[in-house]
Amino acid sequence: MANLVENLAEKMSSLGIKASYGDPVMIGGVEVVPVAWVQYGFGGGSDDKDNAGGGGGGMSIPLGIYLKGPDGPTFRPNIISLLVVLIPVLWVGSHAFARILKVIKK
Repeated sequence: MANLVENLAEKMSSLGIKASYGDPVMIGGVEVVPVAWVQYGFGGGSDDKDNAGGGGGGMSIPLGIYLKGPDGPTFRPNIISLLVVLIPVLWVGSHAFARILKVIKK
């Protein structure tokens, strides 16, 4: 089991930049480079009686593209992904800030 987890971790660490920055793609005659936030996680364990288990998962959120322009590459964000990520973060942050203010006022 330990070898499996080590092998997976080794293979995932070699992805690195290739997973976040994709290969250039032609869209409408323009070359773009896709950019994503990529995250992986793995785990495993066993006990004294040879029972073992493991699991893993991952996600990829498209952040935008790099577009070739006359002044060099330009980043164009994926607005939908930014909203999907920022709305929950802002909601949690605003509620935490409100609770902090409530504690300070007491």
